[in-house]
Amino acid sequence: MSPPAAETQRQEVRRKEETRTGYTYEEYKHSAEWLLSKTEHRPTVAIVCGSGLGGLGELLKDQVAFNYSDIPNFPHSTVPGHAGRLIFGNLNGKPCVCMQGRFHAYEGYPLWKVTFPIRVFHLIGVETVILTNAAGGLNQDYKVGDIMVIMDHINMPGFAGQNPLTGPNEERFGPRFPAMSDAYEKGLRKLALAVGEELGFSEKIREGVYCSLGGPNFETIAECRFLNSLGADAVGMSTVPEVIVARHCGLRVLGMSLITNKAVMDYNSEATANHEEVLQAGKDSAKFLEKLVSRLLQRIELNNNVF
Repeated sequence: MSPPAAETQRQEVRRKEETRTGYTYEEYKHSAEWLLSKTEHRPTVAIVCGSGLGGLGELLKDQVAFNYSDIPNFPHSTVPGHAGRLIFGNLNGKPCVCMQGRFHAYEGYPLWKVTFPIRVFHLIGVETVILTNAAGGLNQDYKVGDIMVIMDHINMPGFAGQNPLTGPNEERFGPRFPAMSDAYEKGLRKLALAVGEELGFSEKIREGVYCSLGGPNFETIAECRFLNSLGADAVGMSTVPEVIVARHCGLRVLGMSLITNKAVMDYNSEATANHEEVLQAGKDSAKFLEKLVSRLLQRIELNNNVF
């Protein structure tokens, strides 16, 4: 193929990609079947690791790992602190699949790509999703290193029409208008708080409201004050689109935020947020989160009953 013809073909591919509104059901199914053909693991729990929290994936036994770039239709992770691997294995006897790194709208991906793995997980048999993230603490009682069990969220991009369910609805996944009032299952939240206390971390574990923004810039002081006045306890740039798609599929959801920095709320402060701080805080507190998730899985039965 001549250079001009090759460039024309590339432009046509880009044009078609830009005008798409989502994957087809067949594309989700193809990715799911490809993964199931490459491993004997049949996970019922999926874990999504936030910035600096990829160590959760290393806890899995009998690992079978795939680079995102090798999986059909999978986007590629471009953010430091996100390894870009999908790991199958067992954790405390539970078959799991773990995303070491997620996708974000600020990377240039449409939300239907950001949330692609969640529907694939549904098709391979996952029933419960544990989503973790690094977040800034808006609640002034929160300290760096705290874990916030997410009880609810505020979807700021959603107010502007940015929603992963935009476009034709695929009834094989879920209804046109899914409810979100019960997005974070009460039983799983209660269990996470109880396990935190059992581990002796009652001073570090919280329950609160997570607010999702588009990023990639960190928030202004005025924005932090505004979000806090709305009732948000922590703020970040992920998780909510995945939660929406997971609930659309009927998956149970547990969300947890590691407070990696305190949001700047004072105009006299010299502090500024930065991603290196986020990664370091994640590294320092990762062991606590790993213990929490590991103990949680001991208590989540394969039929999704919680004890």
